[in-house]
Amino acid sequence: MDISQIKTDLWKQIDAREDELIKLCSDLISINSENPPGHMEEITNFITSYLEKNNIEFKIVKPSPETPNIIAEIGKKEGRTLLLNGHSDVVPVGDLDKWDFDPFSGKVADGKILGRGASDMKAGLGGLLFAMTLIKENNIDLKGSAVLTVVPDEEVSGKMGTKWLLDNDVVTGDACIVAEPSGYNNIEIGQKGSVWVTLKAKGKSAHGSLAPYAGDNAIEKIIKICDELKTLRQVEADYPPEIADVIAESKAIAREELKIAGVENIIDHITVNLGKISGGIKANMVPDYAEAQVDLRLPVGIKASIVEDKIKEAIEKHSLSGITYECDWKAEANYTDARSEIVEIVAQNAEKILGTKVTRTYQWASSDARYYRLKGIPTLQFGPANTEGIHSYNETVDVKDVINAAKVYVGSIIDYLNL
Repeated sequence: MDISQIKTDLWKQIDAREDELIKLCSDLISINSENPPGHMEEITNFITSYLEKNNIEFKIVKPSPETPNIIAEIGKKEGRTLLLNGHSDVVPVGDLDKWDFDPFSGKVADGKILGRGASDMKAGLGGLLFAMTLIKENNIDLKGSAVLTVVPDEEVSGKMGTKWLLDNDVVTGDACIVAEPSGYNNIEIGQKGSVWVTLKAKGKSAHGSLAPYAGDNAIEKIIKICDELKTLRQVEADYPPEIADVIAESKAIAREELKIAGVENIIDHITVNLGKISGGIKANMVPDYAEAQVDLRLPVGIKASIVEDKIKEAIEKHSLSGITYECDWKAEANYTDARSEIVEIVAQNAEKILGTKVTRTYQWASSDARYYRLKGIPTLQFGPANTEGIHSYNETVDVKDVINAAKVYVGSIIDYLNL
């Protein structure tokens, strides 16, 4: 079997069937699967109908009635397993007046597919589905299996999706490709950790005209804690020397893509975002209760325990009483070796398709890739994306990037399962 020729033939088929691939992505985008609220029935039915039509075996696993996970498979049960991962949920569209187009149109215009989830990540998901279909249709002999998991809750932590599937041994594998947005010539091989904290403060009410002599202001307590947490931004990451080149490359990509002065520091420093604060009753009353939600992202080389240590230190430093906190979410930074087999395979296919060198970087956000890495599965992210619209307004993806990504998926599946 001439692997190179098989891949070339399939890549030509993708070019010939470009309209079919783009329509699949457009149809996925046109289905409202905002999470929250997380109503996934329509998109689940669409995907399973597509799989059924193309004779791809699948099953639906529901940890809860609202969280249908789709597991599809091609190839042989014997041999090694390449996991493929995508999520079918998207973040809410927000204020419709801030969109220049219908976020669920899936319209194609000026070489782009438009709509919520175009980059994050229905185009990547469509590419995976199309790649599996081509391989199945052409009866390509695989010395192992490609297993696709389509999960319903990545945008709200993945606890009943990827995490549940792995923790309960529903799926396992030897390597994993996540089709999350990475950019057309970049492979993401690591990501920051995260800690989401809810701070709660109790105080004592009094007439506002008597402050600060009477009462105990709960909001001021919250602000003092948050100010101390913000000092974590200055902490230097103590990362292993062998990943210094990846860190440097990641910082360069951040500068290039985000185009904000100093933004490269998000790669090797903690970011702190006070996302929500509430408390008090009215302006002329000293607030007796307040709470805040804070999102902290931790680079490789800094442990999540630093956050709790800083909160305890702040309470002691300012002699604060009535403070409690909860770590609603905690995950350590994680990465895959830049020289691992799956990274090399995807890189080689991408460079062949794109005709340019691809970078290997860490991302500043996070995804379900962390769950695979925690299980010891070498995992990378590669997917089409226009960064500026992700989790924002006017989200798009370039048609050419979708086509190229599908080609990379096809080539990588065939290579990994025939070595």
